[in-house]
Amino acid sequence: MIIIGIFLFLIGVIFYFLRPQLSEENIFEGDQKVRSKAPPFLLMFTQRLAAAIAAIGLFIALTPYLFFWADATEQYFLVYPTGSTSVVTTQGIKFRGFAKITPWQKYIDVKVMDDGKRNQDIEGAMSPIPIRFIDQVTATVYISCRFQLPLDEKSFETLAIKFRSMSNLVNNTLVPTVREQTNNTGYMFAAQDYISGEAQSFRQTLDEQLKDGAYAVEKLENRDTIYMDIQNEKDRMIKEIQTSYTVNKILINGVPKRISHEITENNIIVSQVIVDDVVLESTFKKRLEAQRDESAKRQLEQQKIETAKSSQQRIIAEGERDKAAERVTQEKEQVKQLIAIETKLKQEKTNKELAAIALETERLKSQQRKVAAEAMAYENAKLVSAGLTPQEKAEWQYKTSVGVAKEIANIKFPATMITGGGSSGGTPLESLIGAAMAKQLLGNSKEKGF
Repeated sequence: MIIIGIFLFLIGVIFYFLRPQLSEENIFEGDQKVRSKAPPFLLMFTQRLAAAIAAIGLFIALTPYLFFWADATEQYFLVYPTGSTSVVTTQGIKFRGFAKITPWQKYIDVKVMDDGKRNQDIEGAMSPIPIRFIDQVTATVYISCRFQLPLDEKSFETLAIKFRSMSNLVNNTLVPTVREQTNNTGYMFAAQDYISGEAQSFRQTLDEQLKDGAYAVEKLENRDTIYMDIQNEKDRMIKEIQTSYTVNKILINGVPKRISHEITENNIIVSQVIVDDVVLESTFKKRLEAQRDESAKRQLEQQKIETAKSSQQRIIAEGERDKAAERVTQEKEQVKQLIAIETKLKQEKTNKELAAIALETERLKSQQRKVAAEAMAYENAKLVSAGLTPQEKAEWQYKTSVGVAKEIANIKFPATMITGGGSSGGTPLESLIGAAMAKQLLGNSKEKGF
């Protein structure tokens, strides 16, 4: 665009100064032709048109120095010829005014990459970071970070003047600070704790140290004497002294003390921290594998022990169950026998009570009969001693006749009977009736006690 503007400016200037020299007619000096008539194309450029073309060309040539396009992904630091500065953080066409422009990306990526995987889109590509945990285990950390330039114009202007270019900021500040804080974070953790569930705490601590400054910590050494279950030839216990370390944050009024670094001092925003991987040293991996195998064996033995205990408890439970079942069966038999005995006792008691009642009843009946017999005897005695009245005698005779008639009616005579003649001259029927009446009278006399 600048070249086009310069070209138009030169064309305009040339035509502006050459136009008076162009003529529409040929001029002769003597017989020699001095000047020929100019072509119509050149004659159309008047001085006014040439001046306009020169002005347009000059404007086009100066436009890149007067205006520029601000991209959404960048912010710009401008230094004017007068020495003043300004900052552009929004996108669109902006007035430049012949100022020197230094573009800065709003977001800067810093990422650990292997040598064979370098990417030009990553501003801060760096090699893997070696760290050492507090238990002296080494590791290699792969990390990805994203930083955002300060949003306020004053902080960004200070940053732009201080580092002059984004390359200086990335290579001289961001990458070294990331490596330093990663190493500081490694000193705060043990490798055994990291693989046991502290990986999230490691990432969070690194994120906090990059955003707000490094923690001020103190390292404590702990020595523990452990008596092992191993004996030597002289039966002496072998003891081992294990050393462990603890890192504590230094607190001031309950708030952790921080040590600022270049990222915090320049108000650079840490928008993302990702720990891609932590590769532990091979010896530690072998030790972990050995611990894993031992742990697996220990768990297998514990499972066997638990299985044996479960089997033992099952056998005991089955024995208790059988004992309880047998006890219940025996108790049921005992209950049946006791119920039968109690039933029999109740029956005997009932029979005894019934017998006593029957005996008492018979005794009462006997006494009743005795009393009735005594009363009747007494009455008969009184009647005999007092004599019978004519009415009683008539009633007695009537009852006697009725009784004799009933007895005669009940008599069964033989089919054949032989009687002898007598001097009295009575009939056989009269003899039989007399015999029956005599027998009945004798029986009644015995019952009455005569």
